[in-house]
Amino acid sequence: MPKKIFKKRKGQVSLPLIFGGLLLLGVAFVFSLHLLSNSITGSDDQTKNLTHQEFIDELVPHAKELQQGYGILPSIILGQAILESNWGESQLASQYNNLFGIKASENQNKISLETKEYVNEQWITIQGDFRVYNSWDESLDDHTMLFVNGTNWNPQLYAGVLTATNYQEAAQALQTAGYATDPDYANKIIDVIKTYNLEQYDH
Repeated sequence: MPKKIFKKRKGQVSLPLIFGGLLLLGVAFVFSLHLLSNSITGSDDQTKNLTHQEFIDELVPHAKELQQGYGILPSIILGQAILESNWGESQLASQYNNLFGIKASENQNKISLETKEYVNEQWITIQGDFRVYNSWDESLDDHTMLFVNGTNWNPQLYAGVLTATNYQEAAQALQTAGYATDPDYANKIIDVIKTYNLEQYDH
């Protein structure tokens, strides 16, 4: 008996080809969504569930570069980053690369989030506009330039942080300048530096 020959009709596409095409479209769609998500949040996925030491190691090289360029102690950069960002795990740090809680002005890329501030001897929750950065290194740069340039109303506001010869002096200068509203801010920075031996990176 002769074998039947099945001819493909004109315009007919095989099922495996259709399935393969749909699979490729699906993968491309998911990949596009991932890119869109990163674009919206501004995150570059730096946290990666870092241990405490890995977080420190991530920041040390650039912190030492900033010390060489501007005189700021790496222990202060690291101590503030740890305290302000909860080891890079806060929403502001992990999604928007802002390690230091630096506020944004009108024309800067920003995100509005809830924050706690100490006002009239009590903690209150307010809505604040915070800077959005492309990377943690960019956040470190802006943090240092705040100390270098000061503020519009006082360019010398943070001069004491840059001229401090040790982290205790620098921490007190931060509190005197009003970097944070927390009345115990300097002691908290000093405790973090002591606990994790961050002074070793100053030398």
